[in-house]
Amino acid sequence: MIGMRDGVKLYTTVFAPKDVKGPLPFILMRTPYGIDARGPGALQGYFKEMADEGYLFAFQDIRGRFKSEGKFVMSRTPRDKQDGKAIDEGTDTHDTIDWLLKNVPDNNGRVGMLGISYPGWLTVMGMLEPHPALRAVSPQASPADMFLGDDFHHNGAFRLSYGFEYVAMMETNKLNTSFKFDRHDTFEWYLKLGALSNVNPKYFQGKMPTWNDFVAHPNYDDFWQKQAFAPYLNKVTVPTLNVAGWFDQEDFTGP
Repeated sequence: MIGMRDGVKLYTTVFAPKDVKGPLPFILMRTPYGIDARGPGALQGYFKEMADEGYLFAFQDIRGRFKSEGKFVMSRTPRDKQDGKAIDEGTDTHDTIDWLLKNVPDNNGRVGMLGISYPGWLTVMGMLEPHPALRAVSPQASPADMFLGDDFHHNGAFRLSYGFEYVAMMETNKLNTSFKFDRHDTFEWYLKLGALSNVNPKYFQGKMPTWNDFVAHPNYDDFWQKQAFAPYLNKVTVPTLNVAGWFDQEDFTGP
């Protein structure tokens, strides 16, 4: 449980090779989807080549998700740098790296960060005000603007099933919770739902912050513009490998 600057503690697992002599660099991945489900298996597949080379690995549940403390905010807006007490995913990344360097033995003071989709977006957040030890990043299929062309809207057109089901998964509780449809044909379910104004009284009861944001901000207003990261990414100070799929229906504007 790694303490952040505001006292909130984030659940983190660290893996170190048994047979490779240090000092070694870190690979850091932060995620809202739960790190315990990955376990040692995380070092297969996606990370296997780096594991074979002998890196230290750190995986972290972000603020408010799974075993981490604090409040989860979907695509949390980057902080106001003038507010010394403000936190965001970037400060959590910075504080995590700082703790790892000071507390995990046999590290060489260098950190690489990567992730796909939401973890890709978290990687970008970590590079906006990077910790000096962050030496390379690879955001992969990261969203950038949730109104103009990424997960929740395509050029302003709301993606109903995606928006509804993803909000239910992420904000029902701290775990990944699938919405319980009463029929296999969800297209029919959405037709019977009727007007979108039925969602809160019938199902969400006003308890899902991101759905409430959808309702309150149907246009490309200040809310969406502040959340989009392009204006913040006005210079790149960390070597970056950006990875995207040319036919990615969810995260295309981001890359």
